Amino acid sequence: MSAAAHPPVERVEAAGQAPASVGESPVWRAAEQALYWVDIPARKIVRLRPGSGERSEWVLPEKVACFAFDRHGMVLAGCETGLFALSLTEDASTCASHGEPLAVTGRKLAAPVFPFADMRFNDGRCDRQGRFWSGTMVQDMAAANPAGALYRFDEHGVLSPPVVDALITQNGLAWSPDGTTMYLSDSHPLRRQIWAFDYDIETGEPSNRRVFADLHDYTGRPDGAAVDADGCYWICANDAGRLLRFTPQGKLDRQIAVPAVKPAMCAFGGNNLDTLFVTSIRPAAGATEHDGHLFAVRPGVSGLPEPEYAGKLR
Repeated sequence: MSAAAHPPVERVEAAGQAPASVGESPVWRAAEQALYWVDIPARKIVRLRPGSGERSEWVLPEKVACFAFDRHGMVLAGCETGLFALSLTEDASTCASHGEPLAVTGRKLAAPVFPFADMRFNDGRCDRQGRFWSGTMVQDMAAANPAGALYRFDEHGVLSPPVVDALITQNGLAWSPDGTTMYLSDSHPLRRQIWAFDYDIETGEPSNRRVFADLHDYTGRPDGAAVDADGCYWICANDAGRLLRFTPQGKLDRQIAVPAVKPAMCAFGGNNLDTLFVTSIRPAAGATEHDGHLFAVRPGVSGLPEPEYAGKLR
């Protein structure tokens, strides 16, 4: 591993003093110069405008784990019972000033047949062509139940059958800059695997699954991820307080320490997409003052714009 600089990691105080229980799915929306993320058990989507420090919150009827925007600013969200179309109104700023999130309901678009009770969607995002991908999991991680699967929701609003199955805790979705490589991880302690797939950008079909990185050989569990403009894959090493960067060849070439022990997902944002924002999880026991907060670091590389959903949500 090359000797890389150690850029400072700063807690984003404007994100709020109250820590998230499970901070996940950061998404930078360039049109607003704002970062969005979720707190899964709190059923919240949160927005922060770093320039002004303005924070807004929306609360959903059920847990929300991941989401993407369409070109009109509508939200496609992976929740407990399915995929939903949401409209996040600007009234949230007024509610936030009074310390209350704005309640929002959505329209269910699709849902898989969950093989077990107490399942939900987990990590998800769009591929470079605007198809939305997300995986499911049994919420009781202690059960180690491999009932989770990865699904594709295409631009026509059709939810696929399981594309990848037998997942315990699906995570780590990302695509290479040209879209021809798909990454996927299973962050359960019994798995700790990151896979790469060849990806057909015309059909949206992954193939040639192979191990990209086995975190048993490194540290932590592979949670949420982002790809930079160089094509390198950044993964949050949950339980290890680290960000790990792997080259397209699967070589670990950088590590950055994070003050929170459970970094959950990272996303590039800021004016030049040169800031890496990191959400985190607050452990049930032994939490520090930093766990559950949002962090920012400038790693010296830039990211890529987050793709929007190509279909119609209105």
